Amino acid sequence: MQIFTLIFLIALLLTTLTQVWLSARHIRHVRIHQDRVPEEFASQISLADHKKAADYTCTKTRAGYLSILIHAGLLLAFTLGGGLNALSEFWANWLNDPLAHGMVLIFSTFFIMSVAEIPLSYYRTFVIEEQFGFNKMTRAMFFTDLIKQSALGLLLGAPLLFCVLWLMEKMGGSWWLYAWFAWIAFNLFVLAIFPTWIAPLFNKFTPLEDATLKTRIEQLMNKCGFKASGLFVMDGSRRSNHGNAYFTGFGKTKRIVFFDTLLARLNPAEIEAVLAHELGHFKHRHVIKRIVISFAMSLAFFWILGYLMEQSWFYAGLGVEVASVPSAAMALLLFFLVMPVFTFLLHPISSIYSRKHEFEADAYAARNASADDLIHALVKLYQDNAATLTPDPLHSAFYDSHPPASIRVAHLQSQEQA
Repeated sequence: MQIFTLIFLIALLLTTLTQVWLSARHIRHVRIHQDRVPEEFASQISLADHKKAADYTCTKTRAGYLSILIHAGLLLAFTLGGGLNALSEFWANWLNDPLAHGMVLIFSTFFIMSVAEIPLSYYRTFVIEEQFGFNKMTRAMFFTDLIKQSALGLLLGAPLLFCVLWLMEKMGGSWWLYAWFAWIAFNLFVLAIFPTWIAPLFNKFTPLEDATLKTRIEQLMNKCGFKASGLFVMDGSRRSNHGNAYFTGFGKTKRIVFFDTLLARLNPAEIEAVLAHELGHFKHRHVIKRIVISFAMSLAFFWILGYLMEQSWFYAGLGVEVASVPSAAMALLLFFLVMPVFTFLLHPISSIYSRKHEFEADAYAARNASADDLIHALVKLYQDNAATLTPDPLHSAFYDSHPPASIRVAHLQSQEQA
């Protein structure tokens, strides 16, 4: 057995067992605390709603076990199981051009992985979400969305993939730097067109018509020095009863979007507080910081891929037979398949950084709106979304981009008292 094969198997086993262990911890912790509402929420959250959140959380987490095992099984099947070899040989019988062969190989691999995920997605939507009263999506809408997502992925992904593979083949040892520039350009392009071209393919966006609320929001935006191209309401209720609000786009395409479900549930002061939190992200340049970090990490990944592409042990260690090494498409495919296995244990670092941003945005909201209103809004959203108030701390540290409810509320209360 190759040394890298052993390293890969150990990393895969460690990642898979850690994911299962974290899920088991989470379920156990939530169940232990399901019969008592945390004291700080007892006046607003009923025991029935608390138990519903516990049931919803545990049901979703248990469904995740199958997803973990399927992903690990597919990864082994494609690598050491010879799946990529078989696909490569199959397409070689039809395509002689290296670029065309590489593109089809990559797209067919991810197509198979996506198809394997459809039953799980269907189950989550029409069994779990339906069971807990959240799903509003029809089966026709579910499959229509799948078709749209696939077509959009092909339309946007094919030119990018062709560009990267061409650069890998033609630009010599510095290809990874040129590919990085192409990746940056692609992401900025998608960010620019998402609000006006991509998002409307899946949801309807209408201008906010509540004059009183609109005036209140515009006053807050002027106070915070924020300009947007518009305030929009998204018909989130077509698919789900979950509520949210977000910023999208950048530059002149910035939009503020409210789910219609959120507007129906919160009062104007609470909506203003939620918006102030989002404006806090803008004021602290969190989005820009995350983009910069993402681009820096992608540069490192492209550099690593540039090195691995030239190493025969990288291919052989993952069970891939390549007639001519290096192979651009196979190296790219292998790298993105196995990279999550080697980076999973770094998740808490990302979570810590994201939570820091959430605390900063909450503090900004407390200064420019009302911490008490934001607390009431958050509690309503926890209740409406059946979000557990008692997550396992370690599970939360790995996966949650937002602080646990009790910690977040305590932080906001301290801001109110300051």
